[in-house]
Amino acid sequence: MKNTLFALFTLAFAHFASAQKVAFEEFTLDNGLHVILHQDKSAPVIITSVMYHVGTKNEDPKRTGFAHFFEHLLFEGTENIGRGEWMKIVSGNGGANNANTSVDRTYYYEVFPSNNLELAIWMEAERMLHPVINQIGVDTQKEVVKEEKRLKVDNQPYGNVIKVVKENLFVKHPYRWDIDGSMEHIDAATLEEFKTFNKKFYVPNNAVLVVAGNFESSDAKKWINKYFNPVKKAPPVEKIAITEEPITKTIQATFEDPNIQIPGIVAAYRIPSMKTKDARILELISTLLSDGKSSILYKKIVDDKKMALQIGAFTMQQEDYGMYILYGLPLGENTTSSILKEIDEEILKLQTDLISERDFQKLQNKIENDFVNNNATVEGIAENLASYYLLYGDVNLINSNMDLYRSITREDIRTATRTYLNSNQRLLLDYIPANDKKQN
Repeated sequence: MKNTLFALFTLAFAHFASAQKVAFEEFTLDNGLHVILHQDKSAPVIITSVMYHVGTKNEDPKRTGFAHFFEHLLFEGTENIGRGEWMKIVSGNGGANNANTSVDRTYYYEVFPSNNLELAIWMEAERMLHPVINQIGVDTQKEVVKEEKRLKVDNQPYGNVIKVVKENLFVKHPYRWDIDGSMEHIDAATLEEFKTFNKKFYVPNNAVLVVAGNFESSDAKKWINKYFNPVKKAPPVEKIAITEEPITKTIQATFEDPNIQIPGIVAAYRIPSMKTKDARILELISTLLSDGKSSILYKKIVDDKKMALQIGAFTMQQEDYGMYILYGLPLGENTTSSILKEIDEEILKLQTDLISERDFQKLQNKIENDFVNNNATVEGIAENLASYYLLYGDVNLINSNMDLYRSITREDIRTATRTYLNSNQRLLLDYIPANDKKQN
């Protein structure tokens, strides 16, 4: 009976996995723009998105914040879309749009009813071919990004944690500064510097265009060729190739935050590129430690011992190097040192013993569920297709990435913990209230 049930479960899962496979078509225009099409006739919408291979790591150390600034600036308008008209066109046609920036890339997208495919393709081509970059737009967006930084970082409790971690964890690599960069750099930049940045990075051969949803492939190709082919190819963007020396001694740092009353402890480790198997293993480890109330750290430190208000572990996956971050906020008379001691005890267990088969299966189930959810919407599929092409160099990871996670063993988890999560390889950040003394 058990064998029969297992066979039925396996068959059902295989059918489920097959049904979840994402079909796509890809080609490259003469100007170097890579195009990926994903048809889903059940979707009532189309998504047109462009991901540019430019993030904070591509900035001049004396002009940081440019990539995030351009996330805003390229909504100012084009030669054929008046200033302030972009949002009106999108909303007037029943659509929505947005953009986001990371250390490695910038992503723009529109979601429209499926009868607006030509409009969506034309608008993204306009952004690439005819952006209007003038002093009025630059001055306007300077105030926008300043206000955003004040709201989301400067005035938020614990808002500077990632910024301070990056400053201490990286010495040479441009990952060492935050996505917002320096407002002083933005203020000092000339209009010509902004124009030069645009001409260098927001070009077809440094981007991928994804069209996903309910459309006809022949129509998409016709309009992509019509509107994007006129964009001229630019000189290739030089790849970042900066190597950090390994961390062999604990880095100690302190940051005073006037917006908090409870101190925090952060342990951060530099880890390999998100393209590697080890990065995926470390993602599993963070899930094991702190994803959900039944996770190791939450159950022990928050639930059972009631030592912390919050506890967590997460990876920040990046193209060149990633970051593995553990954090805790003590409760009552407990200290940051006592929280760190509890965390380190659990890390040591993972370095010493294999996790149980039960915990391992639970972990695999969680990762598979997340993988399916990431491809559950056409919007999610569009962004994943762009990311897998631009950052991983393999679009089909949208279907096969789960196989890489399934290949991970309990022994791999122990080995990765031993390799990357040692006390002499990390930053210890005491994040304290302003004018407060470090807790012992």
